[in-house]
Amino acid sequence: MSTTRNAALQTDPFESLGLSSDQAALYTAMLRLHRATLTELAEAVDRPAEDVLDALDGLVRLGAVNRQREEFLARHPAATIGRLVAERLDRVARETRQIDEVLAAAGRLTHHYDAGRDWRSGRFSVEPLSGADELCESVIGLALQAPPAELVMAVPDRRTMARFADGYGGQWIQAAADGILRPRMVVALDAVSAPAMREVCARFSAAGAGLRALDTVPSWFFALGDGTAGLPAEWGVPLPEHSYNCYLVHAPVVVGALRALFEELWARAAPISPHNNAQQVLRLAAHGLSDDAIARHLGVSVRTVRARFAEAMSELGAQSRFHAGVEAARRGWL
Repeated sequence: MSTTRNAALQTDPFESLGLSSDQAALYTAMLRLHRATLTELAEAVDRPAEDVLDALDGLVRLGAVNRQREEFLARHPAATIGRLVAERLDRVARETRQIDEVLAAAGRLTHHYDAGRDWRSGRFSVEPLSGADELCESVIGLALQAPPAELVMAVPDRRTMARFADGYGGQWIQAAADGILRPRMVVALDAVSAPAMREVCARFSAAGAGLRALDTVPSWFFALGDGTAGLPAEWGVPLPEHSYNCYLVHAPVVVGALRALFEELWARAAPISPHNNAQQVLRLAAHGLSDDAIARHLGVSVRTVRARFAEAMSELGAQSRFHAGVEAARRGWL
């Protein structure tokens, strides 16, 4: 073992950094001579001048040797080794990033594999649910199996939001606060216009949930983790008055499609947040909402919205809404 260790210590450091044995020997001779012609170097290493010139060209490209007309000048070993080490570290960093990208791709490709397997085998597990209690318990039960479970959900109308908030919002808020659920919700504007609904949203936000509002949400649905989706019995139709009549679908391809739809809605939606009135109207306007849409979002009149814009402009010292938006972004309000 001692012999092996001593041999390792005697290994030429330049060879360890990728130089050939000819380049390492030539560079060592260059260090001793400091400055030499091609003929002098060939004599020093006892090699033909043509072979020495090939190795010298490699050392020049590596920055270990400088060429000055007919002479070659050795660079200081610290500078040479530093450059070689930096290049090796850059190469290792690139390879590490490539490995990370391959690992990420493996996860994405696995979803395609699972989807194809399910399609070929016909194994699309679908569970009909006929009540809100069963739905809520199913979501919490699945989340408890692998917390924190990422939940994305779309709520298209006020009645669905109100029923959910009154009967089950508290349980989901507690699950979010306890780290069991990690929810994000896109809600229709009219679903959060009432003060009671805005209070529920504030409680969700305080528990760590993400909430955004959109003028129109196409349908109710949710996706939990990578393997479970909730779908209405009929897409785009409000849930029935006395029964949820929905389905739990356990198929990665369905979950992936719903997640893609949710992310599109999420990108277009405006945040629901407890900022002060002046900041709030600016944040909503920055997401493209009109005065009328902002008024419906906040549950106030258009006149109140415009008064809040005036308040924001005064606070920011701005002469226009555009100027106010620029200044608000500079201050980190948006």
